[in-house]
Amino acid sequence: MKACIELLLVFARIGLFTFGGGYGMIPLIQQEVTSRGWLDAETLLQYIGICESTPGPIAVNMATFIGSSRAGLAGSACATLGVVLPSFVIILLIAAVLKQFRQNRYVAAALGGIKPVVAGMIASTGLCLALKCLVVRTSPLDALALDYRQLAIAAMLGVGCFVWIRGLKRRFSPIALIAASALLGVLFYSA
Repeated sequence: MKACIELLLVFARIGLFTFGGGYGMIPLIQQEVTSRGWLDAETLLQYIGICESTPGPIAVNMATFIGSSRAGLAGSACATLGVVLPSFVIILLIAAVLKQFRQNRYVAAALGGIKPVVAGMIASTGLCLALKCLVVRTSPLDALALDYRQLAIAAMLGVGCFVWIRGLKRRFSPIALIAASALLGVLFYSA
């Protein structure tokens, strides 16, 4: 029960103080989860990969998986409720006074100031994830080494997307991209 309450409170704080959706939450989730010793950085990175591949918002999936790993089904329910509840309550409040918020210049200015921060957090998360995936380091004293399999997968997917978009003049489906990356992962890592 104590673990469930802790999960609820931690994820409610993350949900309350994060703008920009799930990708904006990843740095806060990483900080909370690793500082509390719930998951190590490598396991969290694997959870992020799983959450990106499963249907639903990444923040809800992350909360569900982390809660489940900490306290089973009850933990997953508490963490998921915690991450969703602040947004739900805020949206209800905003909907009640939408016209006042929309025309308030201070609120508009504050939201305008928040937009670049959200973009920066998302870009930072993407860069950190890319570096963690592409660079292999078994200990802090080791020299940096590239994971050539990850680099090859990223290059193949990048070239494939470029050829698809340029050749067919169509957008590349994210579902096809996830399926292709999973297939390439199986091919490269099962050999």
